[in-house]
Amino acid sequence: MRLSARVDYALRAAVELAAVASGARAGRSRPVTAEQIARAQEIPPKFLESILLQLRRGGIVHAQRGPEGGYWLARPATEISLAEVIRVIDGPLAHIRGQRPEQLGYQGAARALQEVWIALRASEREILELVTIADVASGQLPGRINDLAADPSAWT
Repeated sequence: MRLSARVDYALRAAVELAAVASGARAGRSRPVTAEQIARAQEIPPKFLESILLQLRRGGIVHAQRGPEGGYWLARPATEISLAEVIRVIDGPLAHIRGQRPEQLGYQGAARALQEVWIALRASEREILELVTIADVASGQLPGRINDLAADPSAWT
């Protein structure tokens, strides 16, 4: 699986917004400026602005202009999966040569590759739908993720 810098930055921005919201008193958080997010996550500011615009259009964040303006999550972080953020930024999770796996037509000995690509997409979905922005922000990942990451072969 290959994730773009754009997806990486979008996930980090969403996690930063979740962390700010979780630290707010009485459940009310203040908007966070793009500059604050960029500084906290070491993201190029101009690049981040375009990513935040995509996240706003995709319903992940809300924005407010002005001196008291900034960004905040559109829904609770517990309701936003990593998969949703990835889809907003880069589209469907698994494409092979720009096509969805079920649209491919393999012949002969390579016919089973289609099933491999579909299983790969299902596996990606399982993990990326399971983990929420809140999970990452809190550092409390689901047990299944911890089990997978604990396997030394996963790190190579």
